[in-house]
Amino acid sequence: MSRATFRRTAAVAVAALLVVSACSSDEAAKPYVDIQPATTTPGPADTTADERCSRGATVGDVEAIPVDGVDSDHDLTSFDGETIRFHWFPTDTGTVMDFNGAESAPTVLMGPGWSLAGDTSQEGSSLFGALSIGALNEHGYNVLTWDPRGFGESTGTVGVNDPEAEGLDVQLLIDWLAETPGVLLDSLGDPRMGMLGSSYGGGIQLTMAAIDCRVDAIVPNMAWNSLETSLYKGETVKQGWAELLLTTAAGRDLDPHIQHAADDGLSKGTLTEDDKDWFRSRGPHDLIDRITVPTMIVQGTVDNLFTLQEGITNYRVLRDNDVPTAMAWYCGGHGTCLTSLGNKEMVAEASFAWLDRYVKDDESVDTGPRLRFVDQEGTTWTADDYPVGGDTDSTNLEANGSGTLTLTAAGGSGPNTVPAVEGDPLAGLVKDITPAVATNAVDVPLTVGDVDGIALGSPHLEITYTGTDTGCSRPPRAFAQLVDVERGVVVGNQVTPFPVVLDGESHTITVDLEVIAQRVRPGDRLTLQLVAATTAYAVGCTSGSVTFDDAHITVPVVLGLAEG
Repeated sequence: MSRATFRRTAAVAVAALLVVSACSSDEAAKPYVDIQPATTTPGPADTTADERCSRGATVGDVEAIPVDGVDSDHDLTSFDGETIRFHWFPTDTGTVMDFNGAESAPTVLMGPGWSLAGDTSQEGSSLFGALSIGALNEHGYNVLTWDPRGFGESTGTVGVNDPEAEGLDVQLLIDWLAETPGVLLDSLGDPRMGMLGSSYGGGIQLTMAAIDCRVDAIVPNMAWNSLETSLYKGETVKQGWAELLLTTAAGRDLDPHIQHAADDGLSKGTLTEDDKDWFRSRGPHDLIDRITVPTMIVQGTVDNLFTLQEGITNYRVLRDNDVPTAMAWYCGGHGTCLTSLGNKEMVAEASFAWLDRYVKDDESVDTGPRLRFVDQEGTTWTADDYPVGGDTDSTNLEANGSGTLTLTAAGGSGPNTVPAVEGDPLAGLVKDITPAVATNAVDVPLTVGDVDGIALGSPHLEITYTGTDTGCSRPPRAFAQLVDVERGVVVGNQVTPFPVVLDGESHTITVDLEVIAQRVRPGDRLTLQLVAATTAYAVGCTSGSVTFDDAHITVPVVLGLAEG
């Protein structure tokens, strides 16, 4: 495959995000408009002022020019003069009357993944379980998609979901909606609208719901809470994804921080303080606390870029703030499914239910349980909350082990050689950066015994070790993963880095592994592997050794969950 062909293939398949970049923060840049609920401007007759958002004015003058020869396409001039290409697909199904008595329909904004242009295909299914334009139209929704700045036909420097760049671009798109015939309005300037999208298109939803009260509900798929915890886990760069995602965005105007961070990860295995501060500042993180609209969080059980923990963190903030929220986990995401997909329609069904309940405002719609997820066998399970508690019983699988690990890049976790599920869009692209059973490892077998339940949550590791160094030039790291022995795969494709100190002294460390969702039965076999390297992360120290005097693993297991 040529490099050019690889870039085109990857760009279509990868709806992902590597690192962040921001537009210039010079004095000429216009900040986003922080639109919060109005308290004096009335909404529709059947609502009170504080139940609807209304401004009675737009963010700015909206200039959108139709593109010659393409009925769906328009070019919008954004706040800084850059051009944002968007695509408009109105529905002719299920129209209702808005507060002005005009025939109209609610609208869904659907953002694309990293490096991609906005979706324009009205037939078939979108990537990663997302709803298609045609299906949304048939269900009575207008659909607006767009090319984020710097991608597709949109101009400007890529500023990854920066409220003062991409955020304001989308606010102007909402302004355009508010002035467009056929768009259901709650009140002047406030279209009835929800948002969909995966990865990059998931992250922008969290940003918009935090800064603009005109958004009525969101369904972020494969999104994140923090670019520090997701891209720099254990202070170790996810180098595999870094290289892949830079390739998909080749030729685009990316902020220099992106390339700088990737180069540092490859050459040093770590990041500068400046880059780390910059990643932290990009969020959405702190913005999650400001979201008040119903949020359905969709995450992939085998996503090793934006893992389950990223969605769980968002969920907990929203739940604790009494925001209507739920989670749906499927076998997919930024990764490849090596087990069973299960119900392929789960995400679409949950997404439609969420939109119908909270955008169409149909109180008869049952949005289902707060948590639904698929295990490695394809069985769907449900629970009333996460973490699972209440009347549900639980237990732990525990094991101890010891051994010496040689620090070398050879024999580590990955590349994967197990065939992916047929039809997986990312299988050929991510197999080389997918964790796999390691040959250079300290193995700690876990006995399932008579336990029959779901290993659900974050396994906990407590280690006492002694390490020696024969001349390291890179930060010393080790990695932990659970192996499904019968299937020969790493559970959830998840491997977790942790730092080690190579000074010849005894040290104790605790590590929370990435969250898993794995069915366990009597006779099943799991093995904890402690490894020196993985193709998923930057290479650490490759000289010396670590002796694990005691490695204790605890895996939480939930009993008696209901099948969905």
